[in-house]
Amino acid sequence: MKPFATRCLPIVAISLLLAACQSPSNNTVVPTDELITAFRQLDQSLASGQLSEAESQLGALQQRAAGDTRLEQYQRQLAEAYLQQGQNALQQGDLDSAAKALSRARGFMPQAPALTTGLDSAIAQARTAELSAAEQARSRAAQAAASDAAARSEQARQQRLAAERQAAASQPPSTAPTTTPAVPPSTPVARLIDPAASSSAIPLPMLDTQDNERLRSLLDAVAADVVAFNCAVRIEVRQAKDFPWVAALLSARIKKIDPNFSPRLSQLIKPGQVPRLLLSPQHKG
Repeated sequence: MKPFATRCLPIVAISLLLAACQSPSNNTVVPTDELITAFRQLDQSLASGQLSEAESQLGALQQRAAGDTRLEQYQRQLAEAYLQQGQNALQQGDLDSAAKALSRARGFMPQAPALTTGLDSAIAQARTAELSAAEQARSRAAQAAASDAAARSEQARQQRLAAERQAAASQPPSTAPTTTPAVPPSTPVARLIDPAASSSAIPLPMLDTQDNERLRSLLDAVAADVVAFNCAVRIEVRQAKDFPWVAALLSARIKKIDPNFSPRLSQLIKPGQVPRLLLSPQHKG
């Protein structure tokens, strides 16, 4: 009969082997695909509308997986998301934000310009309408101001005539003939130029910065001096394309003041000089 220890030894060995197979190893690590995680995070950013975050994540993926065929699909998705953002901004009247979103969309799909054509045209039409409305509002304001000034002038004239008639009625009749003294014409007041100088320079720095609002305001005063002092105008600009723009704005304002006045405009191209106007009064002899 075998000893008890000898008979139990196989049972103990089998038990230890089964326990070893059933015990989980604490050192086992399940490998993860970092690219899958990164693409999943990109999907989440696009879905939640976090386009700046999605753009950053896409840029990182383009560095790590340059040949991955999924990148082009995500580029298109991001471009379409920026286009939608631009459409929303356009509907709210925010043209600057719409233009920025359009620029971002073009950056992601430069090989498909047709994708951005619709938003581009809509922004251009909105800007044209905005400029037209602003110009019409300025024109109405100028007409209202001119009408108000004319009404005040007529009222003052009527009051002066009434005062003269009242004064004449209160004086005793005189046998000596009386003559009405000639009223000298009023001397115009210069707004920007020195009428005594042969010419006056008026800088146009707003032409470089494309500040059309300040340009129009300045040309209102220039037009008044041109008409009042019969000035010849030389338009000095950096590029030839700027001359027709300045000339058209100035001519329109001169015609509003005096429809019969014929402006004398000339141009000079000076690329290295800040744009300016040179006004030369034509003194009467």
